Amino acid sequence: QVQLVESGGDWVQPGGSLRLSCAASGFTFSTYAMSWHRQAPGKERELVASISSTGGDTNYADSVKGRFTISRDNAKNTVYLQMNSLKPEDTAVYYCKAIRLGRYYWGQGTQVSVSS
Repeated sequence: QVQLVESGGDWVQPGGSLRLSCAASGFTFSTYAMSWHRQAPGKERELVASISSTGGDTNYADSVKGRFTISRDNAKNTVYLQMNSLKPEDTAVYYCKAIRLGRYYWGQGTQVSVSS
């Protein structure tokens, strides 16, 4: 059974940091590219960052470049999103996604709230 379980979401003040984790099981994690997406209330889900199966290639949305870092540990079947210098506009539910050759899986999401 495929599972992607996100954790690490929380409330934080502007300028703060959070580290999200996504633990994968039920498929060969090391062969899948991974990505983080987010969806704010009333908005469409958007891509935040992606990482190749080996971790050698990463991409970021312009809105998070220089503030967020995606990484993965294939030995632990986990992908991370380090988020620094958080802004209120980063408030959203964050989802991880696994994709390979047109097949994809989503996690259930974790809430990140940034406010003073």
